[in-house]
Amino acid sequence: MKRSVSISCFVDGLKNYPDDVALVAIDVIRATTTATTALVSGRRCYPVASVAAARALAQEVPDALLVGEVAGEMPEGFDLTNSPAQLAALSDRRPVILLSSSGTQLMLGIQNQKAAYIGSFRNYNATIDHLAEHASDVVLIGAGSRGEFREEDQMCCAWIAEGLIEFGFSSADHATRDMVERWRGLPRDAFMMSRSVDYLRRTNQLADLNFILEHFDDIGSVCRLSHFECELMQAAGRQTAA
Repeated sequence: MKRSVSISCFVDGLKNYPDDVALVAIDVIRATTTATTALVSGRRCYPVASVAAARALAQEVPDALLVGEVAGEMPEGFDLTNSPAQLAALSDRRPVILLSSSGTQLMLGIQNQKAAYIGSFRNYNATIDHLAEHASDVVLIGAGSRGEFREEDQMCCAWIAEGLIEFGFSSADHATRDMVERWRGLPRDAFMMSRSVDYLRRTNQLADLNFILEHFDDIGSVCRLSHFECELMQAAGRQTAA
């Protein structure tokens, strides 16, 4: 049976997907990059939906770091904003409770799916390999922000979709096919027109943009969602496309 891949955006809401469809949450700037960075640093990572949920979970997870933002602002009492660069600079292995305006909301929205993952540019090829080996149909979901499907999420979704198509998946619709073509073969900084990038510039958080641009495909592991937690899975090596 032919396998398919499609791209959608969380700003349009989540559909009810069959149990055998693999869902991948993508929020490049910055939640899924931050979560992936936490995991590869040896930390446990727990996405949450609100400040109240973060503080409640902190009572159950000893010595946890509160990491995140609401509408771009770090909540009072949090240790770090939603910053992969700041998190990577720390030498400890404290667990992370992660909150973001859209990315962690998407993670929690798909967490009950049988096969639920998070993706970023750090592990997009590992994600392709794992899905090509284990998944039937795949839906790549960009988190979006302020009602927009941001360019960095489009690009990451498109690159993963392109890799799956090379392994024999078909595009589920014209929109997916068009997005793959739009981002095919472009350099890693092709999303610089994004309003997310403008936000990082305006708020003097370019360290995160530089971190993202400097950490493409540097992790050979897949990040899955399981039991309210992000987990790291070692991926197989690069496969040979059919």
